[in-house]
Amino acid sequence: MDCKKQEYIDFLKSKMAISSQTGFNIVSDKLTQTLYPHVKDSVSWAIRGGCRAIFSNFGLQKTVTQLEILRLITKYKGGKGLIVCPKRVVVEFVEQAKKYLNMNVVYIKNMQEVEACTSDIMITNYERVRDGEKGVRIDPDYFIATSLDEASVLRGYGTKTYQEFLPLFANVPYKFLATATPAPNRYKEIIHYAGYLGVMDTGQALTRFFQRDSTKANNLTLYPHKENEFWLWVSTWALVITKPSDLGYSDEGYELPKLECFEEVVDVDNSTAGTDRDGQVKMYREAALSLPDAAKEKRDSLSSKIERVLEIINRPENKDDHFIFWHDTELERQALCKAIPECKAVYGSQNDDEADQIIEDFKTGKLKYLAAKPEMLGEGLNFQYHCHKAIMFIDYRFNDKFQAIHRIYRFMQKFDVWMFFVYAESESEIFKSFMQKWAQHNNMVDNMVSLVRENGLTSTNTDEKLMRWMFASREVQESKLWEAINNDNVLECLSRPDNSVGLVVTSVPFSNHYEYTPTYNDFGHNTNNDKFFDQMDFLSPELYRMLQPGRVLAVHVKDRILFGNATGKGMPTLDPFHAMCIFHYMKHKFEFFGMITVDTDVVRENNQTYRLGYSEMVKDGSKMGVGCPEYILLFRKPQTDTSKAYADIPVVKNKAEYSLAKWQIDAHSDWKSSGNTLLSKHDITGMGVDKIRFLFRNFERENIYNFERHVGFAEYLLGKNMLPKKFMAIDPVSKKEYIWDDVVRMRTLNTKQAQKNRQNHICPLQLDIVNRLIERYSNKGDIVFDPFGGIQTVPYCAIKLGRKGLSTELNYDYWKDGLIYLREAENDVLSPTLFDLMEFEACGT
Repeated sequence: MDCKKQEYIDFLKSKMAISSQTGFNIVSDKLTQTLYPHVKDSVSWAIRGGCRAIFSNFGLQKTVTQLEILRLITKYKGGKGLIVCPKRVVVEFVEQAKKYLNMNVVYIKNMQEVEACTSDIMITNYERVRDGEKGVRIDPDYFIATSLDEASVLRGYGTKTYQEFLPLFANVPYKFLATATPAPNRYKEIIHYAGYLGVMDTGQALTRFFQRDSTKANNLTLYPHKENEFWLWVSTWALVITKPSDLGYSDEGYELPKLECFEEVVDVDNSTAGTDRDGQVKMYREAALSLPDAAKEKRDSLSSKIERVLEIINRPENKDDHFIFWHDTELERQALCKAIPECKAVYGSQNDDEADQIIEDFKTGKLKYLAAKPEMLGEGLNFQYHCHKAIMFIDYRFNDKFQAIHRIYRFMQKFDVWMFFVYAESESEIFKSFMQKWAQHNNMVDNMVSLVRENGLTSTNTDEKLMRWMFASREVQESKLWEAINNDNVLECLSRPDNSVGLVVTSVPFSNHYEYTPTYNDFGHNTNNDKFFDQMDFLSPELYRMLQPGRVLAVHVKDRILFGNATGKGMPTLDPFHAMCIFHYMKHKFEFFGMITVDTDVVRENNQTYRLGYSEMVKDGSKMGVGCPEYILLFRKPQTDTSKAYADIPVVKNKAEYSLAKWQIDAHSDWKSSGNTLLSKHDITGMGVDKIRFLFRNFERENIYNFERHVGFAEYLLGKNMLPKKFMAIDPVSKKEYIWDDVVRMRTLNTKQAQKNRQNHICPLQLDIVNRLIERYSNKGDIVFDPFGGIQTVPYCAIKLGRKGLSTELNYDYWKDGLIYLREAENDVLSPTLFDLMEFEACGT
């Protein structure tokens, strides 16, 4: 057993989210010696990793860092290097390569120029790689090393750049990306960088670190218990530097100037607010209601904004200073240039030579006023040498604007930076959202920087730190009728005796669809189906060994929905998980002998997944599948004597108790369920008081009154601020007909069925399904085992039906909640009735 246990522990350790190193070590004296120390460290770390992300603050020589990385790789590994960047940033790379590294970097437009180029390092813009026909567009396979500058273009999973670049760069041995603003407004976007670098598949990372909102499709948020592990994982493949001292060096010469933000709010005429869709007159103009509303507010307030811009630049403290105007629309550009004759603009349809000259004139101080959209000039350019003031119009696009601010607010800026945010009174909510995202971004960067400071760049102790997410405790509660263990089920089963269980009923985790604990022991904590079944390979042989010969393993499963935005297929597809489970258990010597189909509610499913909507069916019926039923897979451990079909200890039925009529229904492969399930305290917390009252009264009517239980439940609600002060929510229930206790002053239609999806599981195991399986496939007195016990549904039902319940459960809260149900079930079974007492007394006399 010790050998098997060690193999299992080694498997769990292999789950640790540590990115592999595919690069090579570079001797320090091979680096360009004139580079700053923090740049040298960044270069060495990136080359050693092989595929890495560099998130360095504005002005920390991110451009030079990328150039040095590619210079060293091409020098020592051969081949050519390619830098991909926004179109207007090409000039920055060409200039800094010559200035800091004495290198010639050549701009190339197509494969013909690539093949003719004699330089080891080339540079191009994103459109040259992403667009065009094969053979014309730049082919990354030609290069040994590539670096994506301003890699925020990969932020959106469904964007054309992201979808195109993953396969295009898949075969590049050394891949890097760099940006100053990783995932500025939503944490989950940072995993798109990991997907591009090949560190972890995007879908796997979403499953591992993010929870799905069952009420809204594709609304994913970071698991609270996964946040520390998430950032530790990120630190193994991404480097965040806000200043040289993050790596232990002096910040001399890298002090950021003071940033002054001024809100310039222009008034709007609320009398022209108009009406809403219902014809009601609106009291205020409001841009945050919808995108059309925001666009209308921009147009209607433009003249007032232009007047404010003129007033700002003509203030005595500003009139001699250079300004950049960040606008969002062509209408705004035209209005700015018309109102300010000295202003020149850079825009999309402009001639390249003209745009480059305007940029150069503003960078060198020859041009006083420059107007541009943030998506045009907001990335990669250095405007800090002759400009320290800017005016910005506000909209929802945070990332572009955040980048734009840092064209002048960056290291090497000698003056305090003044940012004037000009927005209409009706756009106040948009501005508020912008500032919230800014604060969230700063918090995220602080998290990542703290890990760099704590761990350094070697990450030699990362695996030790990740060990904190290994389950390391065991707790057992048991009585005459049940035993419930809080432990890893594999580790627990290894010590259980052979042929000791009469029936196994369980609902296995649906591969890596959910994680129920923050530990690596969790079966949901696997990167894909293959890894999930690798872990099941440790458990299933133990279940086979524990099960009595000829007895049954009943497995509750459901196929998994794979969303098109995660797979890149554009439409939801199904992962045939139930079929995979069949072949898995057959591999471990179980005999497959049947499958029960449990009907489900297709309307309820669509409310969670949006994949079967009627409106979409009307648009294109070819993309519409069908609802997903649940399945009970039936397996049997072969009996000892194969000359006959009977189990070593047969499951014998009493015809008086098990009728022909019931057999006919049981034998049918299509079962229906009431959907009734047990509740945990997490379910209770999510209910309204009316629902709690309804369930409490039903429970009290069906069970013997317990004063301590009553008080304890009331105190639990009080602790959750859910105990009303104006009425009694959980008043005593009377079983006397002449006492009326059912006058409820709240109406409710809620039942336990309405709580079916409160558990963090795609489909909880229903009580009536479990009851039918236990009655059909076990004898009274048998041990019924559930290795994934949850809140103890299976042992609870086993006790009620005269069997002994046995379970293991990893999640401590679920296990603790389930103990309440087990004790109540035991009390129901063991507590004598009045007739029992009368019979006992008669026997005694």
